[in-house]
Amino acid sequence: MSDSFIIASIAVSYLVVVLIVGIAGRRNDAENSLDVFLAGGRSLGFVVLFFIIGAEFYSSVTFLGAPGWAYSRGVPALYLLVSFSLALIPWWWLGTRVARLGRHYGFLTQGDLLGARYSSRALSTVVSLIGVVALLPYLVIQIVGSGYLFSAATAGVIPFWLGAFLAFVVVLAYTFTSGLHGIGWTTVVQGSVMLVAASTVGFLIPLKFYGGVGNMFSRLAVEAPHYLTIPGNNEAMPWAAYSSAIAVTVMGMTMWPHLFNRAYAARTDDALKKSIMFFPLYSLLILPVLLVGFAGILIIDSLDNPDQIMFELIAIADISPWLIGIVLSGALAASMSTGANVLHTIASIAVKDLYLNYVTIVPDEKKQVKLTRLIVFLVFMICYLLALNPPQSILSLVLVAFGALVQLLPGVLAAFLWQKTSKHGVLAGLIAGVSITAYYTFLEQSPYGLHAGLLGFVTNAGLVLTVSLLAKPVNRPDVEEFIRVATSK
Repeated sequence: MSDSFIIASIAVSYLVVVLIVGIAGRRNDAENSLDVFLAGGRSLGFVVLFFIIGAEFYSSVTFLGAPGWAYSRGVPALYLLVSFSLALIPWWWLGTRVARLGRHYGFLTQGDLLGARYSSRALSTVVSLIGVVALLPYLVIQIVGSGYLFSAATAGVIPFWLGAFLAFVVVLAYTFTSGLHGIGWTTVVQGSVMLVAASTVGFLIPLKFYGGVGNMFSRLAVEAPHYLTIPGNNEAMPWAAYSSAIAVTVMGMTMWPHLFNRAYAARTDDALKKSIMFFPLYSLLILPVLLVGFAGILIIDSLDNPDQIMFELIAIADISPWLIGIVLSGALAASMSTGANVLHTIASIAVKDLYLNYVTIVPDEKKQVKLTRLIVFLVFMICYLLALNPPQSILSLVLVAFGALVQLLPGVLAAFLWQKTSKHGVLAGLIAGVSITAYYTFLEQSPYGLHAGLLGFVTNAGLVLTVSLLAKPVNRPDVEEFIRVATSK
């Protein structure tokens, strides 16, 4: 029995288990209620919330992008560890307010909340489009990651295109069938496997090549010290870029559309707060895989795609194929769990914010669920085809997505903190912020190496404040009620 066959068999067996769990998690009333299909009937408790929120953020970046950056750039990759540890601190305050509003008004998407607060369908649409534009490449990244993982772990026996398809046809099946409940229960399984796999490979690789983590960093300090200080190898990330990347990532993570959807799904405020409180435990995934990237610096001279460093090291480390199969399953869990959440959220935005906002005749809920399932299938097909021509750097794409999403933050914060905020101010800020982010991402180098999203955010916040102050005051009793509901316990 060849090593590749053993590895592939373990991974495929894992996919079968996830498929069974996902389909078994289906609620019988999911096909008749958009509230159940998209928000789980607002019944998720602490355990499922903890795993589902963690799985949304720890993705292909964890097993591919993070070690890839540590290998090619050095300590600048630690921005991930800092960012993910801090990410949900703002959500302790904001998330509970979002959850209360969801239960009271029946919100199902991020656009629902902002459209209602500012009484603007146009704003809801703009917010939804920004969410979709940010989420689509993030979903493509997860599919790409699955293809890389299968191909690298099996030495090409399962090619990229087939590995990506195998993993995400499973994601498609349980997302299509079970909605949020199926996603929730699969993330409990996947989150557990991710923790085991990351811990195993993160400490085994340094042990194999250096005799331990301490010895590895001692050698790096002597032979490649530039990897261990900012700005890292080849001046990869100066202090301004490093600090602004942390700021944008933390603010951007708070604005992921699927995080709003999960707040709506929480059974109680306490369940949501507990999941936020324990969320930093997921950082235990990041540290071990970063160690793998550092291990590769003195072992492999160069790679065309640094994101493949983990399995390049595994291939030469003489590790049991059974263990490699477990590591592959954990890495697939990271891609699949995030991919399912993103796929589900894109479908919810497309139906709730873009279709139902503009159709003259609104179909009944059963037809709405069928339409959502159709969108799930179409989005999967589009993103799979896009993934067949993958990007060079997974982590770079993620940073671009965060830059766009952080532009939603001024309008969201103002929704709760300042009753006089104008919809025109929020729209002007969004358009300017996204435009500046795109300009300094694709056309021009940002000053001092600052993240383009931070430049957009500052301009955005200034416009929200200025335009709102200049706008004619409007008496909106519904805004007072909105804020009362958000702050009531």
